[in-house]
Amino acid sequence: MIFDYNVIWDSLPLYFGGVLVTLKLLAISLALGLVAAVPLALMRVSKQAAINFPAWLYTYVIRGTPMLVQLFLIYYGLAQFEVVRNSALWPLLSDATFCACLAFAVNTSAYTAEILAGSIKATPYGEIEAAKAIGMSRYKLYYRILLPSALRRALPQYSNEVIMMLHTTSLASIVTLIDITGAAKTVNSQFYLPFEAYITAGLFYLCLTFIMVRLFKRAERRWLAYLAPRKA
Repeated sequence: MIFDYNVIWDSLPLYFGGVLVTLKLLAISLALGLVAAVPLALMRVSKQAAINFPAWLYTYVIRGTPMLVQLFLIYYGLAQFEVVRNSALWPLLSDATFCACLAFAVNTSAYTAEILAGSIKATPYGEIEAAKAIGMSRYKLYYRILLPSALRRALPQYSNEVIMMLHTTSLASIVTLIDITGAAKTVNSQFYLPFEAYITAGLFYLCLTFIMVRLFKRAERRWLAYLAPRKA
């Protein structure tokens, strides 16, 4: 078996362009997903069924269906309705980048909401009692105590979600976007070098994963230092 990596070397600009597309999709999706996840998490920890149930149903449905199905429903499925094609949103819904970001954001918001809800429920009751003792309102309790504490303690689980979303962005190539996987598909279709094309894509994903893991480890050491066991 002979490997031809000269083609890969010449195609590196295409791969680097794919890296930028991948990071763009990831950043937008995570930002939108986190913004949506915070109120969803607060709804999930509510003891009122009318508030809790809609958030539970949303996260249950989104986590219970494949990401690929969600992407197809948004990018291909909505186009079959005339009312959508004639609406003011059609320029956005006909754009592959917008649809991919929307699908990824919806997906990650459900998982992130459950992560945050679990972290909120695990907040030590002593922190809540201390806040109530100094007369904090319910709003200040969530804003100053519960949410910051939950976000810090959710970092290890959220880092896994970010890595999963990085890998999930590879589905964007199915809706015509040239991300890292799209670059590999392009190289393979032009030169029929599947091993070289996809092993290169895998290496790019591996490098990005390594960088993100290291960044999250540094964040955990900074913001979770108070949870580390104290030395005798």
